[in-house]
Amino acid sequence: MTEANNERIKRAAVFVAGSWGTALASVLAGNGIEVRLWTRSEEQAAQINRDRVNDKYLPGAKLPDTLRATSDMEEALSGAELALFVAPSAAMREVAAQAAPYMHPDTICIHATKGFEPGTLKRMSFVLAEELSRTAEQIVVLSGPSHAEEVIRRQPTTVVVASNDMKAAEQAQDAFMSRYFRVYTNPDVVGVEVAGAIKNIIALGAGLSDGLGFGDNAKAALITRGLAEISRLGIAMGANPLTFAGLAGVGDLVVTCTSKHSRNWRAGSMLASGMTLDEVLAKMGMVVEGVKTTRAAQELALQFNVEMPITAELYQVLFDDKSPRSAVENLMGRLRTHEIEQIG
Repeated sequence: MTEANNERIKRAAVFVAGSWGTALASVLAGNGIEVRLWTRSEEQAAQINRDRVNDKYLPGAKLPDTLRATSDMEEALSGAELALFVAPSAAMREVAAQAAPYMHPDTICIHATKGFEPGTLKRMSFVLAEELSRTAEQIVVLSGPSHAEEVIRRQPTTVVVASNDMKAAEQAQDAFMSRYFRVYTNPDVVGVEVAGAIKNIIALGAGLSDGLGFGDNAKAALITRGLAEISRLGIAMGANPLTFAGLAGVGDLVVTCTSKHSRNWRAGSMLASGMTLDEVLAKMGMVVEGVKTTRAAQELALQFNVEMPITAELYQVLFDDKSPRSAVENLMGRLRTHEIEQIG
């Protein structure tokens, strides 16, 4: 554990008031930090402030008194020493652009979103840097095996904060660290962001596998080979291979592929039952990051000349109407190859 910084965070802004944003805002508020949780909806802000619960996303979970919701961006950022962005990947640029006029240059900027920007394929740290007039090296990334439904109930959770700016990473670590929320630092921003994004694709596959009635053997193989795909792409993009053996890599992958709380796992299971993608997304009622990430990862695999067979098959299931069973059969019927790959 690092020695605490003398510059203790006193006020923070969190964007937006979904399940993960609310849970992380609750962690900060529970540590005595005055938190403003921003939402587009005046109605949602009023409901949270009145009932001390985010009924839409985390019903029944009481929020600390030091947390207040607002739909006013200027109010959210007034005096904020830390700004945490947890907007969906497709909305991150828009939210950051709205925040930019009110961001103080010294405010620590963190994101906890797992995905790539649709179209540009940029990592979230680049999107934030562009909109907030910073360098990507100044952005902190929070990731790891963590479900909002458990964090909001203060169940033990461990995550990482990654940044090239170690002072900012340690300030973020100190702001979030608590008796139930343990935080490690990691300098590998690329690896943490790539792992957090691609694991959602593998979780879709795990949901498909379970939905088709396959057993633990199949899911274990999917998770393991999925980790190989994550590592392959991450290393090609400049990541440290060791990151994928840690909390942001295998840790997050396992929890997302095996938990009832995982949106991506649930979406994959529904697809296996015969529902169309549009039907699944309508029933979920929340963003399923793995869907957009599958399209982005397919393009990144071509761009970096990386083989990603699980991603390729899931792409066809999601966007080319391929049957889930055929996708699994194709994966099992691939030509023989080696498990351990040479790198470099």
